[in-house]
Amino acid sequence: MIINNFYPWHESLRQSIIIQKNRLPHALLLHGRIGTGKFDFANLLSKSLLCDQPVQGLACHTCAKCLWFEEGHHPDFKLITPEELVQNEESSKKKTNKKTQISVDQIRQLIQALNLTNHGTHSLRIVLIHPAEALNLASANALLKILEEPPNNTVFMLVCHQVQRLLPTIASRCQAIAMPVPEKDVALNWLKMQHVSEPEVMLEYFGGAPLNVLDVHESMRLSQDLFKQLGLGAQLDIFSCVPLLIECGMEQAVLILQKWTYDLWLSLYSIQQHYHYRHGRALQGLAKSVNLALLMDFQRQLIEAKQTANHPLSQELQLESLLLSYKKVFVRSH
Repeated sequence: MIINNFYPWHESLRQSIIIQKNRLPHALLLHGRIGTGKFDFANLLSKSLLCDQPVQGLACHTCAKCLWFEEGHHPDFKLITPEELVQNEESSKKKTNKKTQISVDQIRQLIQALNLTNHGTHSLRIVLIHPAEALNLASANALLKILEEPPNNTVFMLVCHQVQRLLPTIASRCQAIAMPVPEKDVALNWLKMQHVSEPEVMLEYFGGAPLNVLDVHESMRLSQDLFKQLGLGAQLDIFSCVPLLIECGMEQAVLILQKWTYDLWLSLYSIQQHYHYRHGRALQGLAKSVNLALLMDFQRQLIEAKQTANHPLSQELQLESLLLSYKKVFVRSH
């Protein structure tokens, strides 16, 4: 989906950066919470900066350069994202692995491309790296070299969800910008415009991140299928559940499991569920067969899983292991 308008919670930041168009730092580090539109902001900002005939600093969407950008062929724009994990050809399972790493070869190819002549004399070039924490040690060190001696007329934009996972020497060579989380009223108004039902409930569930709400709302699979599976406890079907979680992204998948487990823990003590009150009856039923020690072990597993959510290991295998532990939390009556 092509985003042609900045989100309302980004407008003031967009204006402040556009004003600096002719004196931008060589590298920007856009960091913040997942689901607040960091990548869309960086992408549309890049398009606006490269536009031939911007309107009040915004991309016109009609000039040749805007059309090149939309088609993915703009010569002065490079998007660096993780390479796909190689799937075992002997595996009969449906492919569910997502991209996880930016390789050193990608950065080397980028450096070679930047050494070539610009498409237009003195034209601006933009390199967008997303997510920056997907750089492995080798690719991060390769990028560091070019950030230390940046080419002329080139701006690097690094989009980062977990800035603490970024090599400190890279972060120190960028101007860090904390991307805003929208005010609740702003987020709710925007969600209502997207025709999201029960926006307040959904926004609270996803911690104020409206794009995460929209993703789930559009698929509707999360509420219809995933919670139904989790409600089965020991009878949960792992191979039906894993694709639903992967669809959400690994970090969100772990967060969803943490919130479900938190409400399960509340149900043990007959306390009103915080996130899943609609599934209160199912949670109360599950609570009757919970082994408290195993539940606490599972919560610790989820904390560890969240810390390594972007590790290059198979996400499918990680989630299968987590769900197997979840099933073991429940003591079968027969």
